[in-house]
Amino acid sequence: MLEKQFRPDLLYNKVVHYYMDKKGYSKEQANQIAQSVVEREAQRRICKNEKCKHFSHDHVRNSETCLVEKCECDKFRN
Repeated sequence: MLEKQFRPDLLYNKVVHYYMDKKGYSKEQANQIAQSVVEREAQRRICKNEKCKHFSHDHVRNSETCLVEKCECDKFRN
C-alpha cells in the first residue's frame, strides 16, 4: 500500500485557518505555528537513511522499499 503524497500547502492552510478561526490568533502567529507544523511533518516523512532521504510516499509501506529508481535505500527508516 502506498502512503498518500505529503501536501504541505494543504496542511499549512488548514493549520492557519484553525488557529485564526477557532483559537483567535493573529495572522502572524498562525503563520508561525503553521510553518513549524509543516516543517516537523515534512521531517517525519523523510527517510533517515543517509543514502536515500526520499519521502515516505516514495516507499512501499509493506516491504518498505524505495520506489525511486537508482536509489540504494533498502528500507525506510524513521
